[in-house]
Order: sequence, then structure tokens, then C-alpha cells
Amino acid sequence: MYQQQSDNYTIRGFSFLPPVVKNLLILNVLFFLADVSLRTRGIDLTQWLGLHYITAQDFYPWQFITYMFMHGNFSHLFFNMFALWMFGYALENYWGSKRFLVYYLITGVGAALIQTGVLALEIRGMTQGLPPFAAQHYINQIVTVGASGAVYGILLAFGMCFPNVPIFLYFFFPIKAKWFVIIYGVIELFAGIGGTADGVAHFAHLGGMIFGLLLILYWRKHGSRIR
Repeated sequence: MYQQQSDNYTIRGFSFLPPVVKNLLILNVLFFLADVSLRTRGIDLTQWLGLHYITAQDFYPWQFITYMFMHGNFSHLFFNMFALWMFGYALENYWGSKRFLVYYLITGVGAALIQTGVLALEIRGMTQGLPPFAAQHYINQIVTVGASGAVYGILLAFGMCFPNVPIFLYFFFPIKAKWFVIIYGVIELFAGIGGTADGVAHFAHLGGMIFGLLLILYWRKHGSRIR
């Protein structure tokens, strides 16, 4: 056990698998297994828990949170969970569990809001001139899943809290965390603007980073009652 003061945060003890990160990993895996299992019985959890557009037939308000626990396939789940652990355990030790959980949820919801706003612009252009039933059918097919928005928020926070910590890209050469975050942010920005048809919600990633930046700046300026 140790105690260290740094940037007005108190770190008590250290764990490579702190409670919030551990439980988020467990929940995401359980949701994935439930989704796979229920699909064999003709039940699609994504219909209820994935984030649909707000005018879609299957939209429900709780999807702004539950979409974070749904994933399209195993690789999608694996890489998100690996990044959550890789960057999240340091932040949870640094901030504390409650602050980390609040940050994770806010960036995840923020990512969903940004993605929804961008979709509103895209849908307007894509459905212009279509008959109402065809436009509604197009809207009903749009669904967003995955923890990537919150994970990108965590990546942003890691770069701000530990800017000079080296990250080894593909185990060959190190790059400081702050530059790693900037590079990924720029990649997502250009991918989103370029409209790549890769099925990735790039603006959700950017939304997680934007809300993370705003929240960290707010905490640094005004502090937080979260302990």
C-alpha cells in the first residue's frame, strides 16, 4: 500500500484490475455472451439495447447507455476491452473508482449524442426525395454499438493525465501518450469527414474525446465533489 499526492488527487494503493474496470470488463463480456446465446433462439438484444436513431421504430432512451455494452463481434469486444484495461486501470488508480465511473459514463453518453447529431445531418441528405416509408426503413436500419466512444474518452484522459508516459506502438518504438492521443484524434477526424464506409462510428470516437476534454477541463477549473 502506498499514498501519493499528485495534481490534487490522492492515490491509495494500486491495482492492475481495479473494481470499476474489472466490473466493466465482466459486464461487457456477459452482454456479449447473452447476445450470442439469445440470437440462437431468435432474440436480438441489439434491437433493444443498441443505439437506434431517435426517430427509429426501435429507439428507446436507455439505449444511450446500454449501447456501450453491446458489440458486433468478438474482435470488436476484445480490442475495446483491451484498451479499456490498458488505459483505464491507471486512470482509476489515479482518480478513484467513483470519478472514473462518472467519466466513463459521461464520455460514453456524450459519444452517443455526437453520433446522433452527425446522423441527423447524414439522414437528411440520404433520405431527401425518398418516399416516407423508404426513408423510415433506412432510418430503422441504423444502429450503433460498442464501448469505443467511452474508450476514446479514456484514451484522451490518459494523454492529459500522463502526457509523457511512453506507449510502445506494435512493440517497436515508443511514443509519448500526448502525441499518441493527438494522432488518433486526427485520424478519427479525417476518417469521419472523409465519410469512409467502413462501418465505424468515427464521430462517436471524437465525441467521447470531446466530452472527456470538456469534463477534465471543468474538473481542473472547478474541482469535483466526487470522492
